Amino acid sequence: MKKRSVVIAGHRTSVSLEAAFWQALKAIAAGHRCTVNDLVTRIDRQRSGNLSSAIRVFVLETLSQRTHGRG
Repeated sequence: MKKRSVVIAGHRTSVSLEAAFWQALKAIAAGHRCTVNDLVTRIDRQRSGNLSSAIRVFVLETLSQRTHGRG
């Protein structure tokens, strides 16, 4: 687990994720030409539960869409 600080809507918070999820999140953000903070802000706006869990689900869904030719 790695705990990192992110800024969401101007507020700093910390998020704990496994290193593989941080790496994937960084790669996805680069592909979207945005920062990790921007991407986490988007995820935060759409989540209904825990932020760390929402990020993991987002990463898995994004990678799944790419694998199945939908993104």
